[in-house]
Amino acid sequence: MTRNEEAAPPAPYRPGYEVVAEQILNLIAELELRPGDRMPTEVELAARMGSSRTVVREAVKILSAIGRVRAHKGRGLYVSDDESMLGASRWGGFFLPADLGHVYMLFEFRRVQETAAGRLAAGNATPVELRAIEAAAETCRYGHLSGQSALFDRGDNDFHLCVATASHNRFLVAAVREARRLQRQTNIIGMSGATGGHASDAIEEHAAIYRAIRDGDPDEAARAAAVHLDNTLEDYRREIQRRLFGQ
Repeated sequence: MTRNEEAAPPAPYRPGYEVVAEQILNLIAELELRPGDRMPTEVELAARMGSSRTVVREAVKILSAIGRVRAHKGRGLYVSDDESMLGASRWGGFFLPADLGHVYMLFEFRRVQETAAGRLAAGNATPVELRAIEAAAETCRYGHLSGQSALFDRGDNDFHLCVATASHNRFLVAAVREARRLQRQTNIIGMSGATGGHASDAIEEHAAIYRAIRDGDPDEAARAAAVHLDNTLEDYRREIQRRLFGQ
C-alpha cells in the first residue's frame, strides 16, 4: 500500500445470527421454495452456512418472529404460508430484507400506496380518525424525545395505518399493513433494529401529513407523504450500506 492509498474501513460488526438469517432468506430464493415448502434441516443449514446449529437456531427464531419461517417440532422447518387479504406471504417469499434493490422496490410500492392513502384521507377522514392520526404522531414524537425506540416504532406504525384507515379503502389498509411488515424485516435483518438518523425529521413529516389531512388538502397530503417516503428510503439506504459495506 502506497502512502497515498487509504485502507478501506472495516465493515461494521453484525451478529452471526443476523448474517445467517439473511443467508437463509437468500437460500430460500435460490432454491425457489414456495410458501408451505419444507426447508433444509438445522443441521443441513449449519453445514451450508458454515455456522453452528446454535447460531442457525437463533436465526430461525428471528425469521419465525417476522413471519418468514415456521418451525414445527418434530417435523422441521417450512417457508411460512400465512395468508392475508392480499396474499402477502407470496410477497415475502421473494423479498430479501438486506437487498437494496428489493428495498427500493418496496419503497416505490409504499410511495404509491401512501400518497393515495393520504390523498383519500384528506377527503374522507372523520373527526375520530383525525384524532387517531394525531395521537399516533404524538406517540411517535414522544418515543423519539424520550429515547424509547419501541414506542417510536409503535407510534410510527400506528400513524401510517391510521392514515390508511382514514382513506376508507380496505385494500389500501391491507397493502400498507403488509408493506410495513416487510419493511420491519429490513429494519431487523438489514439494520439490526436501528431507527437510523431520520427520526427527528420523520416527526415533522408526520405533522405535515396530519395537517394536510386535517385541512382537507388532498394534493398537499399526497405531496407530504411522498416527501416522507423518499426521505425514509434515503435513510434506509445509508444505514444498510453502512452496516453491510462500511460506506
